[in-house]
Amino acid sequence: MNATKAWLVGLFAPAWVLAGPAAGAAIPAYLGDWTITRAVLAPWADPAHPLDPAEPARLTGKTVTFTVRAIRGPPPLACRTPHYKLVEFGADMLFEGAFGEMRSKDRRVEPARIAASLGFPGPRTRTLETGCEIDFHFAGPTTAEFGLNDHVYTIRRR
Repeated sequence: MNATKAWLVGLFAPAWVLAGPAAGAAIPAYLGDWTITRAVLAPWADPAHPLDPAEPARLTGKTVTFTVRAIRGPPPLACRTPHYKLVEFGADMLFEGAFGEMRSKDRRVEPARIAASLGFPGPRTRTLETGCEIDFHFAGPTTAEFGLNDHVYTIRRR
């Protein structure tokens, strides 16, 4: 098994199983504490529209906690009633289709190349849809990214 497949199996296979009589109910690997470690200007950002330089500083270093019933973290990441769904997207659909939209405006744009520049290792990317404002795209077993206000933020499992 290659390294990419191995981390996908590790990420989406049960990470650990609850003990006791109710054993068998798997706890999803994405649950737990993650830290926002960095922010970069998004590839789709329009230089004609200046960004708020305070936002990345406000979020970097903060904790995002995924629980079964809620997402805790700074606004707008917090969510009282997430509806988690793991899906797999091609590069053109990452960040709500931003790379595909870039390609529709300029055929020279290659969504897979842009995704790779952000750390996504292959042609398909696992995404945690939350049913809230923000979805999280997994670049590895302990790393995910989300887009917000023309920035791409990286979170790492703690």
